[in-house]
Amino acid sequence: MRKLLLIPFLIPGSALAQAQAGWGSVGQPEEKEFSWTAPLWPDFWMAWTPATLAVFVGIFSAIALIGLLEGFKFRDGIERRGVLGLTTTLGDRLFITLLGAAYIFLAWLGLVGQPVWTPLFLSVGWGVFVFWKV
Repeated sequence: MRKLLLIPFLIPGSALAQAQAGWGSVGQPEEKEFSWTAPLWPDFWMAWTPATLAVFVGIFSAIALIGLLEGFKFRDGIERRGVLGLTTTLGDRLFITLLGAAYIFLAWLGLVGQPVWTPLFLSVGWGVFVFWKV
């Protein structure tokens, strides 16, 4: 029993201090870090995460911008015949862009999986192509 009492004195000071410092945060509340997948409002009926909020805000902002452009600046709708042989307006091109981006992401997730940075860049490229040539 006397040998057990001597053990704290045989441990070097820094190791003992480090062992005791680990217990200092036991009763403290844990700090929450930012997460793209953690719900913003845990008790809400739908699990709104920062990622889903960013997607929906982006889509509705694009629709509002196209609506304002067609309503005030380009009254005639800038119809043009593009590569696909369709006569499209700005709203049509936005719809084709969003639909194509959805297919790009679904195909990527079905064939490759995560991460989804590559289909993001492919979708942005698709959007530039559609607004430029279609």
